[in-house]
Amino acid sequence: MTQDDKWNAIDDFIVETFLEEDPALEVAQAACDAAGLPKIQVAPLQGKLLMMLARALQARSILEVGTLGGYSTIWLARGLAEGGRVTTLELDPRHAEIAERNFENAGLADCVTVRVGSALESMAALHSESFGPFDLVFIDADKPSTPDYFDWAVKLARVGSLIVVDNVVREGAILAAQSDNKHIKGLRAFYARAAADPRVTATAFQTVGHKGHDGLAIVQVTQAP
Repeated sequence: MTQDDKWNAIDDFIVETFLEEDPALEVAQAACDAAGLPKIQVAPLQGKLLMMLARALQARSILEVGTLGGYSTIWLARGLAEGGRVTTLELDPRHAEIAERNFENAGLADCVTVRVGSALESMAALHSESFGPFDLVFIDADKPSTPDYFDWAVKLARVGSLIVVDNVVREGAILAAQSDNKHIKGLRAFYARAAADPRVTATAFQTVGHKGHDGLAIVQVTQAP
C-alpha cells in the first residue's frame, strides 16, 4: 500500500465511522458535477469540522468567501444557532444559481444569502453597511487575494470570532519562498500578515486524504478590530 493509498483508506474509515448518508449533500455534489464545476469544494470531514466550529461558537452570523456550488455553505448553515444566517460571496453568477438550488433542496434557503460579484467589493460593502460582526468567516476563494480577504475578515469580526482559511499548504508548495506562482505568493503573504497582526492569534495544520496534501489555517480575533 502506497502512502497515498493509506491516507485515502484512513479517510474512508473516518468517513464511514463519523458521517452518515446525507441526501442533501449528495444531491448538491451531483448538481455541481453535472454542471462541470471544478472539484475544489471541501472534503466531507472538513465540512463537518466547519459545522462543529459554528456550533461551538453558537454562531448567529457566518461569512463565507467563495460559494462555488454551496457544498461548504450547507455545512456552515447547519451549524448556525437558531435565527442565524450565512452570507456567502460568489463571483460567478452561474455558480451562485447552482448553489441557490442546492440550498433550496437542503431546506436552507431561508438562512443563506448569496451576494454575487467581487468578494473584495462585497466585503467592503458589508463593512460600509455595518453588517455583522460575523462570528465565523470561512475563506476559500482565489488564493492571490487571500491576504486582502483576511484583512476584511478581521474588520468584519468581533473579539472571539474565528477565521478559517482553506488550502494553505498546497502539497508543500507553501515552502517555496521565492516562488513566482501567484497562488503561493498570496498564501505566503497571508501567513506573514496574520503572524504580524496584533489583533489575532493563528495556527495551521496539514491535511491528507482523498483531496491530497493540503491544510487549514484557523485564526482567532483576540482584540477589537
